[in-house]
Amino acid sequence: MTTTTPTAAASRAVGTAHTRVEGLAKVTGAARYAGEVPYPDLAHGWFVLATVARGRVRSVEEAPVLGMPGVLAVLHHGNAPRLEGGYMGVFGPPDPVLQLFQHDRVPYVGWPVALVVAETPEHAREAAEALTVRYDAEPHDVAFFAGHPGVYTPEGAEESRGDLEGELASSDVVVDAEYTTPEEHHSPMEPHAATARWDGGRLEVVDSNQGSRFVADELAKLFSLDAESVRVRSEHVGGGFGSKGTRPHQVSAAMAATVLHRPVRVTLTRRQMFSLVGYRSPTVQRVRLGADHDGRLRAVDHVSECLTSTVHEFVERAADFGHPLYDANAHHTASRVVRLDVPTPTWMRAPGEAPGSFALESALDELAEKCGIDPIELRVRNEPSVGPLTGLPFSSRNLLACFEEGARRFGWADRDPRPGVRREGRWLLGTGTAASAFPTLSAPSTAAVTAEADGTFTVRITAADIGTGSRTALTQIAADALETTPGRIRMRIADSDFGAAIMAGGSMGTRSWAWAITVAARALRERLVPGVALPPEGITERSDTSAAVGALTEKERHAFGAQFAEVAVDIGTGEVRVRRMLGIFAAGRIVNPLTARGQFVGGMTWGLSMALHEEATRDQASGGHVGADLAGYHFAAHADVPAVEADWVDDPDPDDPVGIKGIGEIGVVGAAAAVANAVWHATGVRHRNLPIRPDRVLNAAGGAHGA
Repeated sequence: MTTTTPTAAASRAVGTAHTRVEGLAKVTGAARYAGEVPYPDLAHGWFVLATVARGRVRSVEEAPVLGMPGVLAVLHHGNAPRLEGGYMGVFGPPDPVLQLFQHDRVPYVGWPVALVVAETPEHAREAAEALTVRYDAEPHDVAFFAGHPGVYTPEGAEESRGDLEGELASSDVVVDAEYTTPEEHHSPMEPHAATARWDGGRLEVVDSNQGSRFVADELAKLFSLDAESVRVRSEHVGGGFGSKGTRPHQVSAAMAATVLHRPVRVTLTRRQMFSLVGYRSPTVQRVRLGADHDGRLRAVDHVSECLTSTVHEFVERAADFGHPLYDANAHHTASRVVRLDVPTPTWMRAPGEAPGSFALESALDELAEKCGIDPIELRVRNEPSVGPLTGLPFSSRNLLACFEEGARRFGWADRDPRPGVRREGRWLLGTGTAASAFPTLSAPSTAAVTAEADGTFTVRITAADIGTGSRTALTQIAADALETTPGRIRMRIADSDFGAAIMAGGSMGTRSWAWAITVAARALRERLVPGVALPPEGITERSDTSAAVGALTEKERHAFGAQFAEVAVDIGTGEVRVRRMLGIFAAGRIVNPLTARGQFVGGMTWGLSMALHEEATRDQASGGHVGADLAGYHFAAHADVPAVEADWVDDPDPDDPVGIKGIGEIGVVGAAAAVANAVWHATGVRHRNLPIRPDRVLNAAGGAHGA
């Protein structure tokens, strides 16, 4: 087929609402997730997890289990293949939990001590539950609290500018308060699953992950293989939120497939996910703000403490949240950590920013109250012209535009600032607001775009669609870059064979992948000559954005937003109901309004859930969770979610070829603070500890200023 000259109307895909290109497959069940892909001769693995919080495995009594029906193998530290130790994770060394069955140490409850492999999942589970593992237990410490004797400040986790103590001493108004957030879990709808098999000398893995190339590279290093000898695919993913990187189930499936010479699938249970795939660390945060009577900030001090495991350092950098937000004479932030006998935390949607925004934005509301200034006006008076800590210019900054538009649509001007004065029957009513901010990041990625002989185009990129709609957004971006329509684009993603590309995380996936696709598509378009036939194999152009990303000028790059919430509080029962939420965001050019609004609303719903429901609790005696399932771990259900509205202001990024920033996480940021600030406005009582449970509301109703 010969090429044709595109029409001007063809290049209008970006910015229009486009239904998901895989939507029909998902609603009809044709889309297969990692645990559903059929394989002949498939075996199934089931984890056995440690029941002590610290100690050693004395023995694994596998002989009785090996005689049970259908059991094929029991892998543990005494017989498992040796793994290589010189691997690297996406952002540094990964958790040593990936070094499965390499030693007898147990660092926490839920550490994998064995894998039972059998013909069916039922056989594997029955045998795993029958396996006897004996331990030499040791004293453990899982207690997290402020000022723990083992707390320390990691390198690079503390920043300061100006004379903090001097500015605080000179301030007319000071806020000095402690805020806490609990342990929280990702709980994606689709559990983690992976199937591994050897095919023609290659290790092939079908998995549910956020970055197939990264998983493939780590498996290659763990098993001492060439990178080309591992292929990982992840066509459809039912949610990730930071939890679906390289985890023990992929490693164990590959290990068992190597031992048994047949395909092996390992699927985690919901309970196992609570210890095997990471979580958000609890935090204790102290915020000190100093200001003049007119609300102009003189000092901002934000110190956060979190926990990590004894085997791997992961820091929830909550104190970093305010870096781009407010001007002040002095700034100090520090994120500190303590090692405990618990599983390692990990990235969770808006890592650092979600808990950090609750503390800082609540403290800003307290400062506004003390100064007698409207909370939005307080932010206006402290708007910076450059990065408060770096002095760098902003690529774009439209935070105040978000507050202006949000205040207009929410009816903020009619708000009585006095707390506890609005009542509707037994309900006290209140409204609150908070700011959102999240870094705009880019990472090198590669892409290949092919002009096919039939007049269509095929895009190949190791992107991931974890439910965000990235497959659809990338189709729109490719269509515009090729000056064609989305219907002529075939988007192929989530295959490590397609080359290096950043994983879905940090709200940088679509921005980074779009950049690579745009570069390749524009180069391809220049090679197409109208009226000239294409060869049968088509014409392909490839891109690598490493140099372009590296050449970006140094600037403060962030998405911003303004969150608004209205709540009703029954102080007789302690019930808090969010009646409405509004989020207005400045997040670059919006590629697909339909899927973008879903991302914003989903994030805001998670913020509501964070404010009122989510909390994982550890039993101090056993070191394990209390209620490690979706019955014991509460989150917002449909009945808890009111009318949630999200919209945006114009905010193009001039340094991006398609002007986008990233929207996956900013919807969470600030939402919990807006709800908490609204609860204060309704009741006159400040809640500084999440979640705002009914018992806390009832206890606070006795007259305490902060709960």
